Amino acid sequence: RCCCQTKVCVRFDPSFDRIPHPDASLEESIGEIWNQRLQQNPSLYNGTKFRYGGHALHRSDESNQEYCVSLHLGLTDYRTFVGTNLSPLWEKFLVPSQDDSVCCQHMSNPLGNGAIVETSDEKIIVLQRSNNVGESPGHYVFPGGHSEPQEVGILAHQNDEKDVAGLTERISDEMFDGIIREVVEETGVPASSLTEPILIGVSRRETNVRPAAFFYMRCNIDSSAITELYARAQDGYESTKIYAVSVKDLRDMSQRLPGCHLGGFALYELMRNASESL
Repeated sequence: RCCCQTKVCVRFDPSFDRIPHPDASLEESIGEIWNQRLQQNPSLYNGTKFRYGGHALHRSDESNQEYCVSLHLGLTDYRTFVGTNLSPLWEKFLVPSQDDSVCCQHMSNPLGNGAIVETSDEKIIVLQRSNNVGESPGHYVFPGGHSEPQEVGILAHQNDEKDVAGLTERISDEMFDGIIREVVEETGVPASSLTEPILIGVSRRETNVRPAAFFYMRCNIDSSAITELYARAQDGYESTKIYAVSVKDLRDMSQRLPGCHLGGFALYELMRNASESL
């Protein structure tokens, strides 16, 4: 089911934080890998991220016809992400379980985001990543990144948070505001040209189990104007080229999409098929 913002809520709680692995040497490897990466790139920043701890479906009205999706979020950081999900030892952190939240309880699992943006002439915006980035160099990706806890004033869990409802509402807003911000910064299209994002699902990579929430939105600009806007994008250093492609062309490019973006495309196709069958 695709969900507009009014159908998405957030549970933010320390119970959705990462659980340290009982193997002390495996835990120590997180710091060792981070220190190695720091030596290679001293500009790395250990920022706070929202951790994906799962989700739940709730009936949102008494008629039992409407559903609300609850995203379960905790906190993690970039250092732990590098030392678990991006570690050569990542599989050792997994717990054998059919339940994703149990299977990944020792992983950092910061919740990434991605946007399937349709232009006014029904093309989809795709970026080609720079060869200089650490993850998926040269691959095709959808615009995206991460929602940021700092954007809503969160640096750590607060036990004395008085306005829990207000806090979770701010986090929910950041889930949707954050993906608009990423699209604007990475493509150069103005926020005013975009429709409200619709959450179409959460994708998880098979390799390193990294999760990402995918959103769908339309842009009232056609594909020919997208390239000109891209030249003025703020985050141009992460990518080298922008494409606006048909669904058929995107299928042909799919082997060059990272796993979670391939999952995002699959979610988009499910959405399209469901809307066509109505």
